[in-house]
Amino acid sequence: QVRLVESGGGLVQPGGSLRLSCVASGLTVGPRIMAWYRQAPGKQRELVARMTGAGYIEYMDSVKGRFTISRDNARNTVYLQMSSLKPEDTAVYYCNTFRSGVNHWGQGTQVTVSS
Repeated sequence: QVRLVESGGGLVQPGGSLRLSCVASGLTVGPRIMAWYRQAPGKQRELVARMTGAGYIEYMDSVKGRFTISRDNARNTVYLQMSSLKPEDTAVYYCNTFRSGVNHWGQGTQVTVSS
């Protein structure tokens, strides 16, 4: 059974930093595409960052230069390092992967950027 568990969210002031973690079980993160999405209240879920098994990475335009996606194969964990956070980054952040025709999601972690 595939399970993705996010953590690391919280309340942070504008300009601050957070690191989100996604621990996977039931699959290996190394060879597959792993992604972070976010969903703000009243908005559609959007792709924040994605990393392929070969290491190709893409980011949504508004987070380029501020967010970094990475993975630790030994810990079977994917990270999202977020810096220079802005109020518009406030959302629930979800870890995502696709395996055997099924889209898998974590339960999400809330990130709130506010003074």
